[in-house]
Amino acid sequence: MTARTLKVALVQERNQGSAEANLERIAARVAEAAAAGAQLVLLQELHNGAYFCQHEDVSEFDRAEAIPGPSTERLGALAKQHGVVIVGSLFERRAAGLYHNTAIVLESDGRLVGRYRKMHIPDDPGFYEKFYFTPGDLGFEPINTSVGRLGVLVCWDQWYPEAARLMALAGADLLLYPTAIGWDPSDAQDEKDRQRGAWILSHRGHAVANGLPVLSCNRVGHEPSPLNAPGIDFWGNSHVLGPQGEFLAEAGAEPQLLVVDVDLARSEHVRRIWPFLRDRRVDAYGDLLKRYRD
Repeated sequence: MTARTLKVALVQERNQGSAEANLERIAARVAEAAAAGAQLVLLQELHNGAYFCQHEDVSEFDRAEAIPGPSTERLGALAKQHGVVIVGSLFERRAAGLYHNTAIVLESDGRLVGRYRKMHIPDDPGFYEKFYFTPGDLGFEPINTSVGRLGVLVCWDQWYPEAARLMALAGADLLLYPTAIGWDPSDAQDEKDRQRGAWILSHRGHAVANGLPVLSCNRVGHEPSPLNAPGIDFWGNSHVLGPQGEFLAEAGAEPQLLVVDVDLARSEHVRRIWPFLRDRRVDAYGDLLKRYRD
């Protein structure tokens, strides 16, 4: 089977203190990725600023912007300049009082070719996203680009096998997760290790169950809490997985540009030897549409 290689890049960064500084750092990293031959660049969740969902404050809505808007224009120009596809993550202002956590896809000619609105919205200590984000209403639809059909999901979506499966069933060539995940620095080390291990294991499961490469780009660094809580240590560990869950590349806990080749043709081979889609019992899955089987 002929290899079909796609060189991908993940931009793992810490917050630089302002949208302008973050976008400047992204521009430098995209230029670096393009110079290394990357055709697809994945950015982390809400990359324009700090992870503001550590508290509930109506002034934080001022961060939101329209799509298309200033950031899509700037990232589109960057995509066109370097001839790469960029997957970004923005706080979308859809209308007054209506906001989404939205991933965007810019084609290599600079066009905005698609968006995905985060479907699963968490509400946990330090992650008060339900205050800010309306659940997505665009469904699980891959976005067509010159480098393939991108199954773009966002952070909390990574814990749901249903989301990954629906993207796969809709013909995604790979799964991509802009992410902002970390731990409470006051947690014991064994608890930190379990959390990070579960996160990685979840992504490996999506790759295996669907026979697809998985890209997950996380942020790094400590971000203090406005509530005088311990804040969040974002653990990085961005990674690229092959269709059997194997690591193709993995970052550490510092800012890093991860660049790696992905053979998209391997998915066909893996699905021939592990035909999970063939053996699905779609006639017996009706209860999946229930919240819980009482």
